[in-house]
Amino acid sequence: MKKLFTIKLVFLYIFLAGFLFSCTELFSNGNGADDLISLDQKVETLLSKMTLEEKIGQMNQYNGFWDFTGPAPKGGHAEKKYDDLKNGLVGSMLNVRGVKDVTAVQKVAVEQSRLGIPLIIGFDVIHGYKTISPIPIAEAASWDLDAIKKSAEMAALESSAAGINWTFAPMVDISRDARWGRVMEGAGEDPYLGSKIAEARVNGFQGNNLSLNSTIAACAKHFAAYGFAEGGRDYNTVDIGTSTLYNMVFPPFIAAKNAGVKTFMNSFNELNGVPATGNKYLQRDILKEEWAYDGFIVSDWGSITEMIAHGHAKDGKHAAELALNAGSDMDMESHLYVKHLENLVGDDKVDLNFIDDATRRILKVKYELGLFDDPYKYCNLEREKEITGSEEINNAALDIAKKSIVLLKNNNNLLPLKKEGQKIALIGALASDKTSPLGSWRIAADDNTAISVLEGMNQYSGNTVTFAKGADLTHGKTEFVTELKINTTDKSEFKKAKEVARNADVVVMVLGEHGFQSGEGRSRASLDLPGVQQELLEEIFSVNSNIVLVLNNGRPLAINWADENIPAILEAWQLGTQSGHAIAQVLYGDYNPSGKLPMTFPRNVGQVPLYYNYKNTGRPNLPGPDSVFWSHYNDEENTPLYPFGYGLSYSTFKYSNLSITNNFEKNSKIEITIDVKNTGAIEGKEVVQLYIRDKYASITRPVKELKGFELLNLKAGETKAAKFELTEKELGFYDNEGKWILEKGEFEVYVGTNSQTQNKKSFELK
Repeated sequence: MKKLFTIKLVFLYIFLAGFLFSCTELFSNGNGADDLISLDQKVETLLSKMTLEEKIGQMNQYNGFWDFTGPAPKGGHAEKKYDDLKNGLVGSMLNVRGVKDVTAVQKVAVEQSRLGIPLIIGFDVIHGYKTISPIPIAEAASWDLDAIKKSAEMAALESSAAGINWTFAPMVDISRDARWGRVMEGAGEDPYLGSKIAEARVNGFQGNNLSLNSTIAACAKHFAAYGFAEGGRDYNTVDIGTSTLYNMVFPPFIAAKNAGVKTFMNSFNELNGVPATGNKYLQRDILKEEWAYDGFIVSDWGSITEMIAHGHAKDGKHAAELALNAGSDMDMESHLYVKHLENLVGDDKVDLNFIDDATRRILKVKYELGLFDDPYKYCNLEREKEITGSEEINNAALDIAKKSIVLLKNNNNLLPLKKEGQKIALIGALASDKTSPLGSWRIAADDNTAISVLEGMNQYSGNTVTFAKGADLTHGKTEFVTELKINTTDKSEFKKAKEVARNADVVVMVLGEHGFQSGEGRSRASLDLPGVQQELLEEIFSVNSNIVLVLNNGRPLAINWADENIPAILEAWQLGTQSGHAIAQVLYGDYNPSGKLPMTFPRNVGQVPLYYNYKNTGRPNLPGPDSVFWSHYNDEENTPLYPFGYGLSYSTFKYSNLSITNNFEKNSKIEITIDVKNTGAIEGKEVVQLYIRDKYASITRPVKELKGFELLNLKAGETKAAKFELTEKELGFYDNEGKWILEKGEFEVYVGTNSQTQNKKSFELK
């Protein structure tokens, strides 16, 4: 009897322990090695407790809609959103930031809804939060993957301290068209470089442990082909072939997926006549099935609704049906899922399994973030105060800013500037601007927080710096949501600027685009210097030709006149919070520029799209003097002003001893080495670039393709060997069926300082 009683006690203990375990584990993160229930099991346990309405709620993302620390909203959309939040019908919110607000909104979701499922808080942390790093295309110009990763890591650190746990970055769209405003947000025109940077940024944002309160979920966007919008006009139609899609567009997305990116975002454009948001081929067939992606897909802002304007959906209900069936898991601010999906299930228009799958994917990311362990893990006021704008974050921003600057021209070694005894004229409205250098997509950053070029140069006291505006770049307010008014008429300050320049030893002119001239919705039909800046440049040149032109811009510009006449040109992009310090340190030689262009600079906007990895036509070359019948313009050269991969240094570099070891048949690898010598007088960095050409193939291949690069730091007079390997991964390509193939044939290898290098050797794959 005693034995039987003991057995009963044991079973009772097991039952109680199991019951308690299930209750605690429902909201457990599950990242530790000693967890007794798998992450998938936790998700399934919670999923089984949810109503259809609550599942759909997890697929619903709302924009911030009231003062979260004030009373509950009354009336209109705000009250509806608030009620949905209380009732567990909101899975995520965006544009809620700061510990106080995030805590308040999280409390409603966790403490007032039936199941208490925490929110994932999204925000556009594109190139920093409060402390701003260079715009992404500028960071790409560094070709420094460690620095790029560090920049994303610091952005995650600062934004996570403000309560944010999900960023809508990185944008990994490849684009060949400088007219498209969003080139500033990506890595440029090349899929190999873009893939490496995508991986670096994902790893920077997410780290090695997503459950830490210093890491955030990343989002690869925009899936897919957004960067190929016709005419470079934002939101426009995309019509490209399978080869371009697989070989140019997909690689950075594959790299992001392989790096473990937790979310994807679909794009605004259509592809093959179907808007990306409702494109089953992209989302289900490719991403979720072919690539076996296990994260979730969020729509872009209102893109489900926009399928009506596209002419693809009849109305909002039809749009919700199309998006869900296509594989779009979360609705960003269209309100259509929460409004229509339940009825669509009842009408047998959508599969309940699709809703379960979407909910499962979203819950999994929340578990991985550790939100079920502690919904308020990102909400610490002291941490927010300590981390925001910290020295560590600012130092990282300065480091990547210096590395992002590209020296385009330096005749007669005008740069670096002497540190003593010179009279320097600093001209251009952008030279004193403390807002424009922050660039576009910096929603959380305060205006007037960037270090201006004037402030940076004033840190060097040995010279006399005199500033003259010359001309305003813009009129009126400069805002993210409104068109800029560019000054095209007012030249009243020209005279004063010319007087200052006439009396100077050196003129530093800071010209280019305002930070809000690039970004979403900011396409340009011209790539010239905006407004009266070109005229100002020529007027100053007429009184003093000893000019250093510092460009601030978010895209490649056509600066033919400057290239022909101005002795020194720096591409300084929009470099963020530490902009002025970075530019001044390069101007004065405290940092030797090492950046290389991630995008081709055209001579004329009429050449665009212009890119290095083009394909030959059947008539690529001039057959004879004055011949018409070859692929060319009759009023402009075919060549770029500055090619992809181009960038100078205060050092010079000599390449020699290019060698190839073809061991492909034995170990499936081609080994390439080349010696690089710093022939200059100071230490410098060189980005050694490897390109290949597959001379003939079943599908024609580009004249050159980047397949490797190495950043070498060389002391004066030092020689180092750059080493590369080519494997099937680099030598193959996708066919028109989307299959990876490797073909026998003849290859050329080019290694040098930019994409126009002619330093080559050949090998054959048998």
